[in-house]
Amino acid sequence: MDVSVVCMRVIKKIVTEWTELLSTTVKALKAGQVVAVPTDTIYGLACVAQNSVAVRRVYDIKGRNGDKPLAICVGEIQDIYRFCKVSVKEELLRDLLPGPVTLVLERSSTLNGDLNPFTKLIGVRVPDHPFMRRLCQMCGEPLALTSANVSAQTSSVAANEFEDLWPSLAVVVDGGPIGDKSRLGSTVVDLSVCSRYRIIRPGCALSATVQVLEGKYGLLEDPVNQ
Repeated sequence: MDVSVVCMRVIKKIVTEWTELLSTTVKALKAGQVVAVPTDTIYGLACVAQNSVAVRRVYDIKGRNGDKPLAICVGEIQDIYRFCKVSVKEELLRDLLPGPVTLVLERSSTLNGDLNPFTKLIGVRVPDHPFMRRLCQMCGEPLALTSANVSAQTSSVAANEFEDLWPSLAVVVDGGPIGDKSRLGSTVVDLSVCSRYRIIRPGCALSATVQVLEGKYGLLEDPVNQ
């Protein structure tokens, strides 16, 4: 995916090197700004999850209901253990991630208490996207991540599809069209109950995810989904 173009509200220039593009985006995030980024599924809005003001800004930009949670995005599987209480085998994590899957786990006390304060759970992603993974690594903190669109509108698979949000964003990373045109987003699966799983959102990788959970690890689907 070509991530050589960045559209910025403030400096408005084309960046042709990943290093400069990453540096610009990291600087904006660390300053408490909200940015738009490509992922392996759809375009997303991101901010530093540990920054409460930035998190509230994401909700304001999207017009999102405050009782709808945001997921977090990290660069490495090992980072999940910093912010979540993991009750499944690490091999299971590695079979699903990096990839188009959001795992819902019990949150740890390390995570910002103002992020989804209404639930003890947190969705976590490791996108199969080199720019996003490197961005998380350079930030050194989890990123709160949600789809780049006004709430209740269609998800975006190209940067120009959410141009109406650009004036509210510090950086818009244009990575070109997303390969998966389904707009379904990641498959969201709750793994917070030992030996069980619950599909919260089917997303774009449902079949492959269920095959791993049931076929390889013998997890049972939560009865509420059956």
